[in-house]
Amino acid sequence: MIKSMTSYGRTEQSGDWGEASCEIRTVNHRYLEMSLRLPEELRFLEQKIRDLISKKLKRGKVDCNIRFTQQESSKDALPVNQELLTKVIETAEATSSQLKTSTPLNPLDLLRWPGVLDKDVPDPEKIGSPLLELIDQTLNSAIATREREGGKIRTMVLERCATSKEIVSNVRQLMPDILDNLREKLLLRAQELSNEFNQDRLEQELLLLTQKMDVAEEMDRLDAHIDEVSRVLDQKGPVGRRLDFLMQEMNRESNTLGSKSAHLDTTNSSVDLKVLIEQMREQIQNIE
Repeated sequence: MIKSMTSYGRTEQSGDWGEASCEIRTVNHRYLEMSLRLPEELRFLEQKIRDLISKKLKRGKVDCNIRFTQQESSKDALPVNQELLTKVIETAEATSSQLKTSTPLNPLDLLRWPGVLDKDVPDPEKIGSPLLELIDQTLNSAIATREREGGKIRTMVLERCATSKEIVSNVRQLMPDILDNLREKLLLRAQELSNEFNQDRLEQELLLLTQKMDVAEEMDRLDAHIDEVSRVLDQKGPVGRRLDFLMQEMNRESNTLGSKSAHLDTTNSSVDLKVLIEQMREQIQNIE
């Protein structure tokens, strides 16, 4: 099943280890690019988180935001780094004595000083497993969104492929009559210009001209590319890059059809094909 690269997932979890939430947003990108935001006390999990994401997602820009609140300690008193607090007070008083005017030290400001209140260091063994499980659940939620969006894209692309097939079939049916009419017009024009012309030479020129305007090979290649798009859409794993390449090849054949056109119908068919291909290409840019 094809997957879109646009998705969102969010999960929360709590336990005796604390509370945590995880948000994952993904958008289209040529490669897999990860951006992680997590508290410093969880940095020991960063590589495991990256490995977990890379196993499940192959393309896209991934923003993963993790919030964590540790279970409050049952101690009666706050854990204060007394040594650091003393140094902060001494430095503040020394600075205050050099000022003409000063205000009393605010105890709350002192407690807000980084490091004054000791934080319990999370136990990796205790919180590592539930946090990775939380991230895995969030990834599964985001992937489910990707699959739903991918299903919609698949339906749209297949509809455009069916319409493209019809256009190619119509052009193939029209070409014999178009070439015959072109030959008759050129013969009539040649007769009008001169009553004495070399019939054999004219037939040779008409044959060469017909060969130049024949688009049978382009139609065959377009049919083959359209069939390949339908086949690739049913493959497992990332297929976005292959589909994008097929769109380029289909656009090339449509351009050739337009450049060889000798009739308004084939010109319009070339334009219609290019519109359909562009519509598919825009959607395929978002396929993993």
